[in-house]
Amino acid sequence: MISTQSIRPWCYNDKGNYTTNSTYQTNLNTLLSSLFSPSNNGNGYGFYNSSYGENPDQVYTIGLCRGDVTVDICRDCLSKGTQQLTQVCPNQKEAFGVFDLCTLHYANRSIYGAIETFPPLMWYNVQNVSYDVDGFFQELKTLLDDLRGQAAGNGSLRKFAVGTVTAPNFQTIYGLAQCRPDLTAQDCSYCLGSSMADIQEYFPGKEGGLISKPSCDLRYEIYPIVDPTTVRPLPSSSPPLSSPPPPSTSTGGSKSNRSQIVIIIVVPIVVSVVLIVIFFCICLRVRRTKKKLETGKLIQGSDDTDEIGSAESLQFDLATIRVSTDDFSEANKLGEGGFGSVYRGRLLNGKDIAVKRLSTNSGQGDLEFKNEVLLVAKLQHRNLVRLLGFCLEGSERLLVYEFVPNASLDHIIFDPTKRAQLDWVRRYKIVVGIARGLLYLHEDSRLKIIHRDLKASNILIDAEMNSKISDFGMARLFVLDQTQGNTSRIVGTFGYMAPEYAMHGHFSVKSDVYSFGVLVLEIVSGQKNSGFRHGENAEDLLSFAWRSWREGTASNLIDPTLNTGSRNEIMRCIHIGLLCVQENVADRPTMASVILMMNSYSFTLPVPSQPAFYLHRSIGLDMSLRSEYNSGATRSDRSKSNSVLVMEYETFTEPHPR
Repeated sequence: MISTQSIRPWCYNDKGNYTTNSTYQTNLNTLLSSLFSPSNNGNGYGFYNSSYGENPDQVYTIGLCRGDVTVDICRDCLSKGTQQLTQVCPNQKEAFGVFDLCTLHYANRSIYGAIETFPPLMWYNVQNVSYDVDGFFQELKTLLDDLRGQAAGNGSLRKFAVGTVTAPNFQTIYGLAQCRPDLTAQDCSYCLGSSMADIQEYFPGKEGGLISKPSCDLRYEIYPIVDPTTVRPLPSSSPPLSSPPPPSTSTGGSKSNRSQIVIIIVVPIVVSVVLIVIFFCICLRVRRTKKKLETGKLIQGSDDTDEIGSAESLQFDLATIRVSTDDFSEANKLGEGGFGSVYRGRLLNGKDIAVKRLSTNSGQGDLEFKNEVLLVAKLQHRNLVRLLGFCLEGSERLLVYEFVPNASLDHIIFDPTKRAQLDWVRRYKIVVGIARGLLYLHEDSRLKIIHRDLKASNILIDAEMNSKISDFGMARLFVLDQTQGNTSRIVGTFGYMAPEYAMHGHFSVKSDVYSFGVLVLEIVSGQKNSGFRHGENAEDLLSFAWRSWREGTASNLIDPTLNTGSRNEIMRCIHIGLLCVQENVADRPTMASVILMMNSYSFTLPVPSQPAFYLHRSIGLDMSLRSEYNSGATRSDRSKSNSVLVMEYETFTEPHPR
């Protein structure tokens, strides 16, 4: 038995407290004491899940043991863990603890089946890899990819995998991957994938590390982590196979009689089954036809009809959405824009969602809805907002997204108070995340997508300060060998649109690169492109950045609240931002080059040429106002941030910097 064990706790201070001797504390103590009792074997593979009490004092808990420990040791770990966690997080309604051989999570909300990657609790070996670091981590990636696939496999009930790989210098690397068994294969893979990315970011060059999240664990070491002989077999989910019957000694006549009986019984059953299948197929086809007629405005004459049909697995029914949003109550409204409103909701399994409800009187809303469903449903990347599903019922057009708690970037970076709390490490993480998301859209996904409306209000920030690109209503799909598109419908936001797009309707991956460059300069300076101020002077951010860089005073661009952080890294980001906003399209780097510039300081940056400066004023053309899913925007905020005008654009000839 375990005599002592270490604890790494996370107390959810923002989830509320309970008072001593309250009903909630009674329910919590009752649940934890009964769940890990000797009579409960944790489904046979160390997974405990239960709830107790009635709302609003109902308590939910999940306990999970490492896949190689016995039932007795598992129970002992969790029993001691309940005492430690409630002591370390006193009166907290929600807490998560990582122990030597188990994890424990309790809350006042349903957590079963919900993927949760926050908080990520991390530990690493202080020793650095002393040989062929690139080779070591390449082999490690291969190992973790394999374990991720094994743990997330549809046939894996326990969702636990261990393995080894030989690194350079004949060093053995040991790996472990485990997800909560209540997760789907897709959610397990997503959780472990996010941890793999965290290893690359937070454990550079380290010989070992552990990342434990409420939904999954990922670990690697250069010494054995588990004893493979102690990994528990899965409990049988079906009765054991019986022995085959002995050979028949019946006569030929009896065989014939039995054959006739079999035919008489089986044939009608088969015919009945076939007729039932045909009947259901006809009913389903009629229902789909009716649905298409109801939504004819959306999909009539479209080649994408089959693609929407193939996404039926993502379709929510309207009743579910109404319940989750309290019938679209004002209290749950997160924001409102030209194409509709965004509401916060909570599904029955406790998962928080954001629901974009398109306006029924907006013809462009239907187009945006169709575009987002067809594009975003195909995209899976940690730096893109995740589309969970959609709803098409009658006149309702609803998009269901993951809920991102920290609102959008503009509500953080342009707010004087919140910006001061955003240090350079977090800002740089946001910049890198945006770059990775764009690279995925442009090159790494099976589709080549131009976003066309990249801006601060379309970058969402999750609880771990990861950036997520959102709002694909104006995105355009390119075929693989296509490099540029043209349009007469110019959509976007002033200050972020590339000049060739604003003036002539020409868009390409370099249009998004331009918008990215503007974002980088805004993140460094903490000010909007269109309302930049330096002292008492107000001017265009790109103009000031170019002039400062040319005169050798680019440090004047840095947000004064950035008191810490690598100056070289900040200056390099300014340099990269200027490269992205160059007037000549061909001079702008691709996102692949941007990632290389940010990751490798041995890469010499080219000298930027002049950016495109804007002299803007409203003219007679009318552009589409844009809206975005923004988890924190108010209606007044949204109306201010979405003022979009077509503008005249001129360039000025400036000498290149020396």
